[in-house]
Amino acid sequence: MTIEEKVFSRKRFMPEAMVAFGFRKTDAGYLYETAFLNGDFSARVFVTDGGAVSGTVIDCMNGEEYAPLRAERFNGAYVNQVRSAYEEILSEIANACCRDVPFASDQANRIADAIFARYGVHPDFPWGQSPHEHSGVFRHTENGKWFALIMRIRREQLTKDGDKTPVDVMNLKIDPIEGRPEREGVYPAFHMNHKSWITVTLDDMLSDDAVMTMIETSFRLTERKTKPVCR
Repeated sequence: MTIEEKVFSRKRFMPEAMVAFGFRKTDAGYLYETAFLNGDFSARVFVTDGGAVSGTVIDCMNGEEYAPLRAERFNGAYVNQVRSAYEEILSEIANACCRDVPFASDQANRIADAIFARYGVHPDFPWGQSPHEHSGVFRHTENGKWFALIMRIRREQLTKDGDKTPVDVMNLKIDPIEGRPEREGVYPAFHMNHKSWITVTLDDMLSDDAVMTMIETSFRLTERKTKPVCR
């Protein structure tokens, strides 16, 4: 994960706030430039119209990109000072120009909004400060049972192909008799019973409507069962 991804992973940019902060609109996005560490370095932060962030730190002494910034093997005091100062610039941008969102991917956030609109449920994040702190659980209001779980994992944990790209996924319950839907973007459940649960990638491989249809099934299968009234 890059420095920029770490700072902005659950942030969404607000264009008006960016301009007020000092970003300059370009044909492809927004550019912000500033000197730091007494003018020894210059930071260039570019945000595309789609919200993707990239950054460059220039060593003003030679006019070249400061390569040690992104090389983990460089861990001396001076390099760490530059990293820390650059991260502080990014954090200032995030605080002034972004709003928080619960999940990293656009589809995960759209689905979270759709779940609230249909079921009146927001995700809760029960794992606190842990590797799973950003995993959100959607629960039934009447019994507390969860019907959906959004996590961020490495794609290889589903595909077994060595692809370490992070991806938001959702675990959902299925009818064991009907089995797992045979379609792209749907996998045997990650860390759950493969007969009763599936994992769906939230990377726009499936449409929002298709995901919501599977959520409806999971919601129905996990809701409180009413007992028949004896007469």
